[in-house]
Amino acid sequence: MAAEGHAPTASEYIVHHLQHWQVDWSLKPVVQSAIVDFNVINLDSVLYALIIGALGCFVLWLAARKATPGVPGRFQAAVEILVEMVDNQAKANIHNAASRKFIAPLALTVFVWIFLLNAMDMLPVDLLPAVWTQVYSAMGHDPHHAYMRVVPTADLSTTLGLSTSVLLLCLFYSVKVKGLGGWGHELITAPFGAHPLLWPINLLMQVIEYLAKTVSHGMRLFGNMYAGELVFMLIALMGGAMAASFSGVMLPIGHIIAGTVWAIFHILVITLQAFIFMMLTLIYLGQAHEAH
Repeated sequence: MAAEGHAPTASEYIVHHLQHWQVDWSLKPVVQSAIVDFNVINLDSVLYALIIGALGCFVLWLAARKATPGVPGRFQAAVEILVEMVDNQAKANIHNAASRKFIAPLALTVFVWIFLLNAMDMLPVDLLPAVWTQVYSAMGHDPHHAYMRVVPTADLSTTLGLSTSVLLLCLFYSVKVKGLGGWGHELITAPFGAHPLLWPINLLMQVIEYLAKTVSHGMRLFGNMYAGELVFMLIALMGGAMAASFSGVMLPIGHIIAGTVWAIFHILVITLQAFIFMMLTLIYLGQAHEAH
């Protein structure tokens, strides 16, 4: 992270924490050299997303397994409220009952999964990276190159991957509901009309609409979680600054206050971002069922 024997500067600390554990498709360490590089995998994001996704499925399975008629317990009641909320939103946006059989559980999965991914930001900034540094060093590697980010939704690859999956589902339901010919007709006749001279303009507008919705869908989640992660790093630096000089003796108090306030506010952020992503998923899929 810094030259051996020297404590990292604030910028070095942040740059190190913003670096992913990156490998190529053969799982060999690699450094990303371009903004878009499909030969690079952010392995930390993939692993945490899979582990947390499995945890979310296990929690919902426990709720279903322990569900009883009559007066539910607290855990069952909480899950039932969540399921009812998602089901109501699905009914409001997806008017096709057959489609809701898949889309409603999908929306529930999206909300729970993204909420849990976002919630990783509530862990102490240096906790899991420090553990990984010790493991990486014990394996005989340079601990300064032990990179680990624990918030998958602060990774643009993750959020754009999720939004691209929603785009593919929108295209699937557009064809399924309207037929290939109906959807193709819609592409070249909406929004400006069916005149042949307007076909290229309509098609261009449709492509731009699909791209804009997909990019904004992923970027909104990424931007909020990336900013939240960065604020936690800056707050962590306040505690570290106290050790650097006697004049920073009051910084630990500010560190505790700022960290507590931001953590409480961030609970709202991680919940709201999961809800917004789920709602946009339902809205976009609902639009795929409707004709222009």
